[in-house]
Amino acid sequence: MGSDIPNHHPDYDRESRCGFSEVVYCPGKSNQQLIDILKKLIEKHKNIIASRISPEQYEAVKKLHPELKYNKLARMAYLHRDKSQKGKGNILILTAGTSDIPVAEEAALTAEVMGNVVDRIYDVGVSGLHRLLEHRDKLNRASVIITVAGMEGALPSIVGGMVDKPVIAVPTSIGYGASFQGISALLGMLNACASGITVVNIDNGFGAAYAASRINRSGK
Repeated sequence: MGSDIPNHHPDYDRESRCGFSEVVYCPGKSNQQLIDILKKLIEKHKNIIASRISPEQYEAVKKLHPELKYNKLARMAYLHRDKSQKGKGNILILTAGTSDIPVAEEAALTAEVMGNVVDRIYDVGVSGLHRLLEHRDKLNRASVIITVAGMEGALPSIVGGMVDKPVIAVPTSIGYGASFQGISALLGMLNACASGITVVNIDNGFGAAYAASRINRSGK
């Protein structure tokens, strides 16, 4: 059922259908719109996420609940009252470089609020492959792996050839001129020679985490 909030109808039944409440995408919304929307969602759900929220927007909504937190790196506000583990395994998040961490943290925090155990291994890109190989045990233990990479986007192809579990690739907009704000990484991942890799949109850590959470809930 919707609501009487002007220009918005929150989907309060989404958690029962999809496993998690409606996530609020904050860019383009006024402070008052966010206050109205988040207030209603907080009344209905234990856990909520407001993605890509600015510091100014968070200042406007932070008084809605004393446990509403803000992660500047992930650009996310969230309420995490139900901490039960719904995932049957763990989600491992890898980045090629340190510059990819903001996108990876959006994925990590999203997955955690959705009820998953999350492991992180950052800065293990293919320019120093030995760094990745040092973590073979964690790669093998993971139920789902999210790989986050800019530049040429080679990391998921390497990982996809090493493991027998779902690999979700996230291209980032990190790179020099010919990276075209992530298009080069996106095309590289779509054309990866390793089979079975799923690719999400550029910088879409949230989308990768949502997909990984659904996979993780289904079990190994």
